[in-house]
Amino acid sequence: MMAGRGARAVPLFLLFLLGVSARIHHLTLKDDTRSRVHLNTFGFNTNGTLNVNLTSLRLKTTIDLTKITMGFSLAKTKTDGVAAYTVDDSDTCLLEKYNSSSGDSLTLFKFDLTLKKVFMKKQGGQKKLQIMQPDDQQNSETKNTPTVKKDDQQAKSPGPKVAVQKNVKPGSKSRRKRETDQSKGKEASKGKVQPVEEKKAEKDEEVFELHHENESYAFNFFIKIPSPAEEGLYTLSFHNCYKIPSEKKKAVAFDMTIDITAKNPRTYLSAGEFPLPVLYLVMSGFFFVAALFWVSLLLKHRSSVFKIHWLMAALAFTKSISILFHAINYYFIAVKGSAIEGWAVMYYITHLLKGALLFITLALIGTGWAFIKYILSDKDKKIFMIVIPLQVLANTAFIIIESTEEGTSEYALWKEILFLVDLICCGAILFPVVWSIRHLQEASSTDGKAAMNLAKLKLFRHFYVMIVCYIYFTRIIAILLKFTVPFQWQWMYNFLVEASTLVFFVLTGYKFRPASNNPYLQLPQDEEDVTMDEVVTESGLLASVTRVKKSNFEREQIRDSSV
Repeated sequence: MMAGRGARAVPLFLLFLLGVSARIHHLTLKDDTRSRVHLNTFGFNTNGTLNVNLTSLRLKTTIDLTKITMGFSLAKTKTDGVAAYTVDDSDTCLLEKYNSSSGDSLTLFKFDLTLKKVFMKKQGGQKKLQIMQPDDQQNSETKNTPTVKKDDQQAKSPGPKVAVQKNVKPGSKSRRKRETDQSKGKEASKGKVQPVEEKKAEKDEEVFELHHENESYAFNFFIKIPSPAEEGLYTLSFHNCYKIPSEKKKAVAFDMTIDITAKNPRTYLSAGEFPLPVLYLVMSGFFFVAALFWVSLLLKHRSSVFKIHWLMAALAFTKSISILFHAINYYFIAVKGSAIEGWAVMYYITHLLKGALLFITLALIGTGWAFIKYILSDKDKKIFMIVIPLQVLANTAFIIIESTEEGTSEYALWKEILFLVDLICCGAILFPVVWSIRHLQEASSTDGKAAMNLAKLKLFRHFYVMIVCYIYFTRIIAILLKFTVPFQWQWMYNFLVEASTLVFFVLTGYKFRPASNNPYLQLPQDEEDVTMDEVVTESGLLASVTRVKKSNFEREQIRDSSV
């Protein structure tokens, strides 16, 4: 009964976390005292839109409102790395740059809590952004029609005068008046070009209404990317700071409820995430084909197959299914703005299994279990006692990060935990490989099977280099690539991680494939076998007789029958 309850608890826990796994964000903060709240980072293309609706903001303080400075900031960068360094400067409040003319690409929304106003100012490369409130947004599509009607009225205004004068029918005078009317129409057409140019030029500073009701403030705005020049990676943040420098570090507690919808044309995905559904689908196919080929190889060489070979097959199939569910999640996010709960739960479960199987398999290969020895030593067991709980913690942190809003205080904490624990696990699985290399070095210099041990030693060194390269590419190179490439190419990080994992799986399978000529699978002979070999070779009568070594499969059958 307890096991059944525990099995039900995992899906229920995952369903609880799924409420915010979307590109349509809903964030609720209670008693928050942070000076900066990172709300969202999104890559916008032309005609991309950002809709922010601050439904409730309540201050829990008795300080004079004139001393409190709150508001939003929208920072634009070209790469994710620059965005991280630009936004994470928590010592200074970006709202203090409102009156300064800095070269940063910023849009600031500064709240005046006493006047119930929001002062908006655009700086740098955001001066042409279209920023409006919902009332203006609804009328944005019809903004050009009034000007056309006015122009038509201006063009038609001389018409009635001409029609009235046509009734008089003075031939020469009518022609003169028509010429004067045409000249007036040209002047009017020249005059109406200037107002259009003024309308195209967006205002750098505007004032919006800050609604206040029942001690709660509300504000909403809508942003549209008008041209390719404004495309980029935008980071939206909420700031809570003082005007007095001496009291800057004393934050004001507040409750906030906000809805954010970021969208590109025809999709809810960020500009750097467009290829991800297809990418994960294709990589899932590659992993599935590799898993099928591995199973066919195991069935072909059954006599040389160990249990760990089937564990490697299970890892490949689990990886394929995991990224397939990941592709389905991204598809629904792109179409609907949020993931479907059922598919998301399946992805989280398979991701947990994949992470556990990966590090367990690598650790078992590194210790030489079932290859070199049948029993794990105390040091090997300690490694598993460390790696397995850390992997559970790392996968839990990953699920929380995927399903938690960026603006929550727990998001940054779990992100740091995931990075640290993942590095510890990657370093821990190297220790069994190093121990096995040392063991083989000592064995090659002491016993009479130096050639076999040297071959295994060479294979272990290759495996060690493979693990180091895999960690280096997926944890260091990939992250550096993510921080340096333009925002439209952020998917290259995911491609490098999945491609490196596929290459690592293929090389590992090739190195430890079940084949009779693989030196890694040649177990050391028993003492009785060694003495029998010496007798056979030393006897002159049996000089031409050669002894056939039993396969590993035969050894296990003999051992089971004797038991």
